[in-house]
Amino acid sequence: MVVFQIVFGESMTSVVDAAQEGEAVSPKNAFLGSARYWVGLSILALVAIRLFYRVWRGTPPSLAKPPSWAEYAASGMHWLFYALLFAVPILGLLTLYVSDRFGDIHSLAKPVFLVLVFVHAGAAMFHHIVMKDETLSRMLFPDR
Repeated sequence: MVVFQIVFGESMTSVVDAAQEGEAVSPKNAFLGSARYWVGLSILALVAIRLFYRVWRGTPPSLAKPPSWAEYAASGMHWLFYALLFAVPILGLLTLYVSDRFGDIHSLAKPVFLVLVFVHAGAAMFHHIVMKDETLSRMLFPDR
């Protein structure tokens, strides 16, 4: 869902710009803008459920004792993902219903998400290829 939001983010900008200028919105942008709205609300709801589940169940134990800096980095990255997944839809709603000023902050999320995704994927590959541990398979299949 996040990939959808990143790829089709400009459609919502087109819808808002057209509405402000009193122009007609193309059917494609109207559909994508509406989809983006509902996908954003879905992300917000699912993140709330996931955070509740994580607090309730806790995190699974580490496979091996990593260096403390790696634990801090992993924990920080996960909480930053959660913060973004929670804050970005709220900022989108604030942009739509309160003020366009929130849109500037909202638009900063795309490059931050992309950097985090690449760093996260790189860390997973590092675990798999260099450390040869089960971190990647545990990410893909957490109940195994």
